[in-house]
Amino acid sequence: MKISLRKIGKTPSDFEVESDKMTFKGYLEYHSGKLILLKGHLEGTLPCECYLCAKDFDLPVDEAIEFFISDGLYKDEDGSMIDIIEAVDGQVDLDELLRSEIELLKSGYNACEECSDSEDFEYIDDDDSIE
Repeated sequence: MKISLRKIGKTPSDFEVESDKMTFKGYLEYHSGKLILLKGHLEGTLPCECYLCAKDFDLPVDEAIEFFISDGLYKDEDGSMIDIIEAVDGQVDLDELLRSEIELLKSGYNACEECSDSEDFEYIDDDDSIE
């Protein structure tokens, strides 16, 4: 589902997109300048492979998503380093955003229930590294 950013105003515009067993829903709202705020929620199950034992399992997902979409190139003049996606064609593709979020979740260190319940299991945070 593609949405024209020029049509987004101060009144939130609701959206909902689905892919297999995942649902991404929320709203888009004009923030300031060229920035549109996206607040959403990603929910469902994601087929993954355990990074420890390599077994396939379904990862339960329940994530809040929030970032800005820039209508065109964004110049960070104040050094705020906020999460921004640039839409160079004046549209946001919500199906593509859903696919991107799914791939981001798949790329993490996901452990099946059996391995995560093991005494030898050590949770690896995104900020940690494997040595």
